[in-house]
Parts: sequence; structure tokens; C-alpha cells
Amino acid sequence: MTETLELAEGYRPGRTLPLRVEAVRQLLRRRTLVAFGVVLGLPVIVWAAFAIGGTPRGRDSGPTMMDVATASGVNFSLAVLFVSSGFLLTIPVALFFGDTIASEANWSSLRYLLAAPVPRARLLASKALVSLVFSAAAVLALPTVALGVGTLAYGWGDLELTTAGALPPGTATGRLAIAALYVFVGQLAVAGFALWLSTLTDAPLGAVGGAVGVAILSNILDAITALGSLRDILPTHWQYAWIDALQPRLEWSGMLKGTSVSLSFAVVFVALAFRGFRGKDIVS
Repeated sequence: MTETLELAEGYRPGRTLPLRVEAVRQLLRRRTLVAFGVVLGLPVIVWAAFAIGGTPRGRDSGPTMMDVATASGVNFSLAVLFVSSGFLLTIPVALFFGDTIASEANWSSLRYLLAAPVPRARLLASKALVSLVFSAAAVLALPTVALGVGTLAYGWGDLELTTAGALPPGTATGRLAIAALYVFVGQLAVAGFALWLSTLTDAPLGAVGGAVGVAILSNILDAITALGSLRDILPTHWQYAWIDALQPRLEWSGMLKGTSVSLSFAVVFVALAFRGFRGKDIVS
């Protein structure tokens, strides 16, 4: 009885489930390794496609980002970011956030974590923070690796713009960093929605698939021009606003609008996740 009392008196909610423990648990999971493997392997696949297919050909309507992909390492990195930011990068973000709580419920280990006892708010916050770090690492690793692959293949040179002119390597690298950070921020709406779904279901694939499905639906609705200005509130409407960073004069307006929309959705869904998880009956 004395030992139990001493443990109760020494209990500190803030020391339960340390972030490093949760990070190691998530890092060693197969889905984490597969997600990073796909993200890190894509630049090599794109480079191989260019090596097999030859130099991209220009079009009568003017060069596109893919047409100048082999001009330099920075051009290649931006081309890889362009082809992946619309959908591919949504998958690891949805996977990390949608799998976080639902997988514990699916394994029937969630109730044991809460009986440790780990406060529900801390459990969800710890898992969400680790998912955020892993998502950021996955999104930012893609252009970083692509820059390295592109530099080895095509050299370190100016960023050839699709409009006219070029940017020196130093300036171009800074623009690449801005673009990559914006792409990550743009995925936060999907992250928040996936986290909310993860607290509602015991099926990890349901949460992940639901988040990916909503992103696809948003892209479909955005393609319907009859919706007019209503498309401005869709999180995917601004997903390519980072292209404004590839102008001789940096333009922020589109990226600021996209950031505000994405963060607004993220805050709402994260709040719903915490609110719902706090009063949820845990039976698994």
C-alpha cells in the first residue's frame, strides 16, 4: 500500500509517453519506412525516366517546368516537387496522421496506454506532434534529395525560368526552400482531417483513405469552374501557389491565401479531434 501511494504521489502527467519514445515507436514501424522509401526513391525514378527518354522537348505554347527540368539541379528539384505536390505527398501525411490513434485502437493497445495512465490530451498531442515531425521530414526530404540527385546529374547552375530569364543558384535555392515549406503547410488541412478521422474509427485504413479521398474530392471540385469564387475555400485550390516564388519578383499573395485556408481547416479539425477524443469511450 505504501509503495502504491508513493507512486501516486510521484505521478507527473507531463512525463508520461515521452516524445522520444513515441518517435522511436513510429520510426520503426514498417509504414514509416515504406513512406520514406517511396519519397526518397522518387527523384531517382524521375532522373531515370529522363535518362531513358532523353532531354525534354519544348512545346509550341512555351516551355513548362518539366521542359526545363534538366537545366540544373534546382530545376530538377522543382520539377520533382511539381509532379508530387498535387497528390503523392498527401499520402504520407495522411498515413502518419490517420494511422496514429486508429492503429492503437485496432491493435487493442489504446486502452492500455490510457491505463498507464497517460492523459488523453497528452497522448493525442504526443502522437500528433510526432506525426507532424515525420510529415515535415517526408515533404521536405523530397526536394532536398531531388536537389542532390539533380545537381549530380545536371550540375549546379542557374534556375531557368519557364517565363523568361534565370535566377542565380543562391537565390534559386532560397526560392526552392520557400516552395517546399509552402507545400508542407498546404498539407496541414489533410493532416488535421486525418487526425480527426483517426480518433473516430478503429480502422487505420479508413482514416487514411478518408483523408486521401477528401483531398481527391477537393481537387475534383476545384476543377469545376462553375463554382467560381467558392473554390477559393478549398484547401487544394492553392496547392500550386508556390509557383509564384519562381518569378523574377517574388509574389506572396497566393501563398498567403493558401496558408490561411490550410491553417484554418487544420485548426478546426485538430480541435474536433481533441474534443471528441476527450469524451470517447475506449473499448479497444
